[in-house]
Amino acid sequence: MTVEEYIAGFPQEVQDKMRSIRSWILELVPSAEESFSYGMPAYKYNKKPLIYFAGYKNHIGIYATPNTHDAFSEKLKSY
Repeated sequence: MTVEEYIAGFPQEVQDKMRSIRSWILELVPSAEESFSYGMPAYKYNKKPLIYFAGYKNHIGIYATPNTHDAFSEKLKSY
């Protein structure tokens, strides 16, 4: 399964949001490797997991890895 096939399995409104998330990730980290892990779209940078996203019935989850937390610790500390 490709990321596009995964996204296509959701209602149009959710697809639009997921495509925005995907574009945002690839825009910010153009060299990120796109794949699947844990049944969801996954992105690696320098061969290390960076971020994942997944669709659910009532929300979209975005899962940053500890590498991402470290890189954005100042921006994320209010969360």
